[in-house]
Amino acid sequence: MARARLFLLFSGQAEPADFARSVCDLLGLGPGPGPWRVHCGLEPGRLLLSERPFPGATTQLPLQRPPFCPFAALEHQPPGASGLTLPRDREVDIGVSVVLQSSDQSVLLTRRASRLHTSPNLWVPPGGHVELDEELFDGGLRELREETALQLPEGQHSRFLLGLWESAYPSRLSQGLPRYHHIVLYVLVASQETEEQLQKRIRPNQEEVSAYAWLKPNVAAAVAASEEAPETADPGSVSLPPFIQAVELQGDAARTVDLPTSTLLRKTLATEQHEERVSTGTKFALGLWLQHLKRPLEHPPHIAPKAESE
Repeated sequence: MARARLFLLFSGQAEPADFARSVCDLLGLGPGPGPWRVHCGLEPGRLLLSERPFPGATTQLPLQRPPFCPFAALEHQPPGASGLTLPRDREVDIGVSVVLQSSDQSVLLTRRASRLHTSPNLWVPPGGHVELDEELFDGGLRELREETALQLPEGQHSRFLLGLWESAYPSRLSQGLPRYHHIVLYVLVASQETEEQLQKRIRPNQEEVSAYAWLKPNVAAAVAASEEAPETADPGSVSLPPFIQAVELQGDAARTVDLPTSTLLRKTLATEQHEERVSTGTKFALGLWLQHLKRPLEHPPHIAPKAESE
């Protein structure tokens, strides 16, 4: 299946993003660690980004990459220093991840199955690739449905754009040259159903999901800040529960387990490859979700096309 494509706008000309270079660097963003705000055009089957306003731009969103982004690291290496070269005939793929919020302000995370070839055991929101000619929001809702069986009734949810994340796999240059390069669009889907109501309808696809859990804002805030938190930080010092409830899948059975909160607070660079943790991009998205919760009385930012008619 053909996938949606990422284009960058240079001097009024839209060009496919170069797989081998950081999108943030290509856009000339910085200096500084980010996030940077970029202008976005969302069209069926493609995402257009620019550091400047352009005709057709529908919104402006924060764009971030991890501090250990391998594409950024390669920018500062002498040509051929690694002895290997990245492919030039590849493109940057677009992914959409759905931050699903219940009416009682929980968000859903899923743990990627250990058998997956990329990013196994990571806790992430439901999501995946967008297909060619597919609306970006529709692609996110399709992935939500395929991974969890949740089909949200029309008129009973709102959709908002949160931000963009530049992702690579492997995520660190020390693990080898990146084989995948994505820009992930995080979208908030705010349901009118409670966590309990949504929970009753979840039927995870065990080919992709091995567990799932709902996070309340206090836990989400600690997870979002965990990359910058001191190694000696005590989760109990911010009144976090030692465990949260998760549903783990084993064969045809599902059982409720106590997931140590400390698992969700693991730092990316402090863990082994494929160790269970929350992805760095997910922590970024949780931070954006919490910012959204702080302004409930304002006109919600970044309302997606078609949201007002639903």
